[in-house]
Amino acid sequence: MTNVLVNGMPEPYIDTADRGFNFGDGLFTTILIRDGRPCLWPRHWQRLQAGCAKLAMPAPTEAELLNDLSQLTSRGRSEVAKIIVTRGSGGRGYQPLASAVPNRAVVMRPLPEDVVTLRKNGIVLARCTTPLARNPVLAGLKHLNRLEQVLASIELAKLAAHEGLMSDTAGNLIECTRSNLFIVQDGRLLTPPLLECGVAGIMRAQVSESAAGLGLTCDQSVLTDDMLATADEIFVTNAVIGIWPVIRLLQSKSRSLQVGPVTAALIGRLEQDGVVL
Repeated sequence: MTNVLVNGMPEPYIDTADRGFNFGDGLFTTILIRDGRPCLWPRHWQRLQAGCAKLAMPAPTEAELLNDLSQLTSRGRSEVAKIIVTRGSGGRGYQPLASAVPNRAVVMRPLPEDVVTLRKNGIVLARCTTPLARNPVLAGLKHLNRLEQVLASIELAKLAAHEGLMSDTAGNLIECTRSNLFIVQDGRLLTPPLLECGVAGIMRAQVSESAAGLGLTCDQSVLTDDMLATADEIFVTNAVIGIWPVIRLLQSKSRSLQVGPVTAALIGRLEQDGVVL
């Protein structure tokens, strides 16, 4: 079965003049597909629309994307879909053509085997030294420029950890290499604001909403390494994994943690709502 569509056609290649390939001029989103259904689709679609508007480029239609997904999904299976939208081809150097036609690609891949296991057992979280550049114009967007995460992931490969913490150039904790960060302190749920950098994750938004439904306070707050060292609970989120609790933190002084009651309650709510496996 074809697992790649480019502009709705079973084509595994894209033009080398494409601006996404040349300049990272585009966006992407990664979606959990559960029994043929794209989980949290409204959030993914709204973020793609908003991101395209921020980059001043046309967005594909929702009907086009849903049709692409329906061609690639398999009933009775859990998979991961990646949607990539670029500005298309053309333009002299960085300046795009006003008439450029966006390209869209949808790639379907198997679900990683450790998603549910690590949600149950927890993960090891390590500190990466590669910083995130501060740029409020691009903050929140899941754009195609991911070199900072690439370099941090190279670091992570040398550590005995599942995920890597990343800070901005001011030293404030922002996110992880592929997930958003939450801590629980004195019953309050805290996650970093993303005003200068970082990705506004789909599951980050869902967890904040689920917390409110459980009567929990969820605030955006600047997080530091010292706060992490005293947090009651730590977990990370993305649209595929849902929530991964942190049971071991590798910093200047390593520490072990438990899967706490707030994390467990949020996992239970996500499972009840059917937005994770």
